[in-house]
Amino acid sequence: MTEQRTGTNRRAFMKRLMIASGATAVASMGGVATVQAIADDGTGTGATPSATPTAAPTGGPGGPGGGPGNLAVTDDFFGLTTDGTKIDGLFTIHSEGVDTAPVTAAAKAFLAGLSDAQKKETQFTIHSLEWRQWCNIDSYERNGVSLADLSDDQRALTTALLKASLSADGLETTEKIRKLNQAAGEAIGNTKSFNDEAFYFTVMGEPSATAPWGWQIDGHHLVINYFVLGDQVVMSPCFWGSEPTTMQIDGTTVSVCQDEIKAGLDFINSLTSEQKAVAIASSDKSGESMVAGAFADNTVQAYTGIQGSKLTAAQRTKLLALVESFVGKAKADVARAKMKEVRKHLADTRLTWAGGTAADSAFYYRVHSPVIWIELDCQAPGPLAGAYGAEQGDPATQMHVHAVVRTPNGNDYGKELLRQHYLTSPHHTH
Repeated sequence: MTEQRTGTNRRAFMKRLMIASGATAVASMGGVATVQAIADDGTGTGATPSATPTAAPTGGPGGPGGGPGNLAVTDDFFGLTTDGTKIDGLFTIHSEGVDTAPVTAAAKAFLAGLSDAQKKETQFTIHSLEWRQWCNIDSYERNGVSLADLSDDQRALTTALLKASLSADGLETTEKIRKLNQAAGEAIGNTKSFNDEAFYFTVMGEPSATAPWGWQIDGHHLVINYFVLGDQVVMSPCFWGSEPTTMQIDGTTVSVCQDEIKAGLDFINSLTSEQKAVAIASSDKSGESMVAGAFADNTVQAYTGIQGSKLTAAQRTKLLALVESFVGKAKADVARAKMKEVRKHLADTRLTWAGGTAADSAFYYRVHSPVIWIELDCQAPGPLAGAYGAEQGDPATQMHVHAVVRTPNGNDYGKELLRQHYLTSPHHTH
């Protein structure tokens, strides 16, 4: 097993962050005591969103001013918007026919299989800021129990939870990301930082058929937030990625993100030259272009790119196939419900592109609608560059990919559904 994490956790990390960020930042948030209070209950609904730059970010794990230094995580949650104003009425509590009994049972079994000490580290309230403190970088300090903390029997319970939540493709992707992380760590001689065990599970709330609850997995290049309310599921934000994206492991080629890369290229190359002039913002690709990665929950980003209403029927089919390559990582009934939402707003969906359009080009694309946000970003070689013969500082490449899926207009982490649940159930407080 890899070395387990230290006893420090995210809350301690946030306290250090506030101290390191200086008096102005601390004062603006009401001091460290405010951070503690928010960490205990982070469900705000009346916040002013944090405007963020629309230019390509620098540094950090995937957002403007990104990384653990971004204080936006301590703000009240508002969600992704185009201009700072949420669109109301997009998400409602209603029957979607999703069978959530298997994931609820799997989560209950997972919690029951933990020791009292492990459960104390792993289970949080439904309001907890723990939802929003995910991060895709390898060195981030995480709460919960990691795979390294668990016995074989306990690990089997985490696998059962993933199987109950994800499609075969989604489950295979999580396994491959971990496998590539381990193999790349071995290739550069650093499995302490890069391995297949430093992936942490947390549960928010109490798994229930009627009350809101959810779970999260958080690790390097792999984050899933999974909210459940009755027969409704919100699976976002999710982060999928790898460095490298393909590698020979024990004589077998292991690859991830290939369908998402191909779907993007299939779509962009289906456009006419006139359409490409609208969709492609730049033929150049920077090292990092992601806008709404970790710590960017309240991103403000205007619509850009080509609109769904300007596409032919065949092009719209390709755009939907691109979206489904991400949405389809959830189990089939969850994916169907989400794709129904996406189709409803297809005319108002935009796609923006930067970079080349050849099969081996590095590129960035963003799909943005009232109900879904997808970014795929081919990044410059990072700390695992040596695993595939590259060097840090080389140009962006398909061998290092970050991708994020979000639900705009306040429903990441199911927060809009949660808000409505408490409006109609005022006797609930946790």
